[in-house]
Amino acid sequence: MLRAALILFVLLVHPVWAQQKGWEAEWNETLAAARKEGKVVVANSPDPAMRDISARFQARFGITVEHLSAGASRIAGRLRSELQAGVNTVDVVLSGVQTIANVLYQDKMLDPLKPMLMHPEITDPAKWKKGKLWFVDPEERYVLRVYDTITGLLHVNTDYVKPGELAKGTDLLQPKWRGKISTEDPTSAGSGSNTSARIYAQMGEEFVKRLYIDQKPVITRERRQLTDWLARGTYPISFGAHSSDVEKMRNEGFPLKEIHGFPDMPPALTGSPWMLGLMIKAPHPNAARVFSNWIVSKEALEIYSRAEGRATLRKDVDESYIPAEQIPKPGVNYFDTFEWDWTVSGKEKIRLRMKELLSR
Repeated sequence: MLRAALILFVLLVHPVWAQQKGWEAEWNETLAAARKEGKVVVANSPDPAMRDISARFQARFGITVEHLSAGASRIAGRLRSELQAGVNTVDVVLSGVQTIANVLYQDKMLDPLKPMLMHPEITDPAKWKKGKLWFVDPEERYVLRVYDTITGLLHVNTDYVKPGELAKGTDLLQPKWRGKISTEDPTSAGSGSNTSARIYAQMGEEFVKRLYIDQKPVITRERRQLTDWLARGTYPISFGAHSSDVEKMRNEGFPLKEIHGFPDMPPALTGSPWMLGLMIKAPHPNAARVFSNWIVSKEALEIYSRAEGRATLRKDVDESYIPAEQIPKPGVNYFDTFEWDWTVSGKEKIRLRMKELLSR
């Protein structure tokens, strides 16, 4: 009787301690089961940061990361085909908003993520700029956003594009740039369609037709090809070159510059490089849970932030190496290219409209 009363007293006086101990027990149990599973399968677009992420995760937890790397539309197609066949090979997806909102969430291919997050470093509201975890899906349970950055609009090679030659968005339509522009495919889910939708929303359809048709840009689905063309000056204006690839080229001495917007095309926000989702019936559920908690920790997001040059939504990640013009300023109403309703309705309609325009 005395022992029971003492336990009750401790729980009442130290509820935080009791909660912490409960968390530790659940975490240790999950981690032990995850190590027996041996691996976690993570799907996302080709990503140079994943090598470091995989090595760090395995070193910390003793669990192998198997990385499924492909374009967003290819991954979405594979996941849909597997589930239709009753096969589940992927545990976690790190995906752009287009794929995760219009395919994975819409087709009910995700399990609730929110109940899986339990580490205090993740669940503590004080760790996040918004004062909470930002689940962006309508039910606020499935899709977690952890990045918020002022996005680059395009890159230029300054050996070919001189200061003042692109002072406003309409300068892109000058005859001198015809055949000198490259872009990631604006008809396929991913950054190419995100960019074209932003331009469409800010500048209108007539501008888009002149830019994507009359200016005769080269269109590709290979983002690394965009960077190579940009560095060589083959196409000195590039929509969609990967920022981390461009930064490597810049460090090697190539005269490359990122442009975030123009007076007539103001800067916008992005949630890239990815949002986090948990696949339905994950084949390695415990490893998936451990990975889902760790990938949004300070350690993991700092790796990604440095590799991608993106600002996270965590308060404790060092952002001193990110240019000030890329960090959103409080109180400014930016155009958010990753906003959920815009993605599901507005942006998707524009993507389909772009397919119509470019197929003519």
